[in-house]
Amino acid sequence: MNPLPSDALCFDARYYATGCGIPYERNATWLSFFGSIADRIVSDIQPRTVLDAGCAMGFLVEALRARGVQAWGIDISEYAIGQAHPSVRDFCRVGSITDPFERHYDLIVCIEVLEHMPAAEGERAIANLCKHTDDVLFSSSSNDFTEATHVNVQPPEYWAERFARHGLLHDLGFDASFITAWAMRFTRCNRPVHRLVHDYEQQMARLREENRQLRAALNEARNAPDLAQLREERDALRRLVQGYERGKFMRFMRWLKGG
Repeated sequence: MNPLPSDALCFDARYYATGCGIPYERNATWLSFFGSIADRIVSDIQPRTVLDAGCAMGFLVEALRARGVQAWGIDISEYAIGQAHPSVRDFCRVGSITDPFERHYDLIVCIEVLEHMPAAEGERAIANLCKHTDDVLFSSSSNDFTEATHVNVQPPEYWAERFARHGLLHDLGFDASFITAWAMRFTRCNRPVHRLVHDYEQQMARLREENRQLRAALNEARNAPDLAQLREERDALRRLVQGYERGKFMRFMRWLKGG
């Protein structure tokens, strides 16, 4: 096994307190978040064995095991693994996801991990994941360049290409947005090329139609009358009618007076 890189020390108590938006700790927000992910994994994928590659404090491992799934976790941070709940502490260990795993898994989950790894190391990690599963649920921030430990922020197509090199293709029919807006599922696929082309073109056609409808709605909104302007015109017309009515009333009163 390769020694852990020196930057593993970056992921200490201070990092988890300040580097994840809100403090990354055992609280209702994070437990609910990973609980909802576990629910979707169980209902939509139904794996028997799962590895959380980059499990941090083991919240997803805990949630999956509570739902009857055999789940394990690995993370580079000794601090994070030390915070795992006693119920799953034996199932979470310190280690690098570039090192070979002990077994093959029905599913490997890797959430917001590879952007923290240099490109070459990230590619080794992908190769390792693909050696030990045919199904990866994956998310890596595509636009957060400000976080100090984000050394490999890439667009989704970058990751899709890297996984495809190892035989796992983006499952376009699976909506992984319950994790993040940019999350993807990669599965090993032995379908013939013409079926793959069909699936990709089908997805592109759907996206083109969504884009067309959104553009049409935007143009319609741009061409619609301005509501504030309509209110001003309504109020002006109301004042005009009121003035006209007052004028009629005054003329009627003068007529009654014989004037």
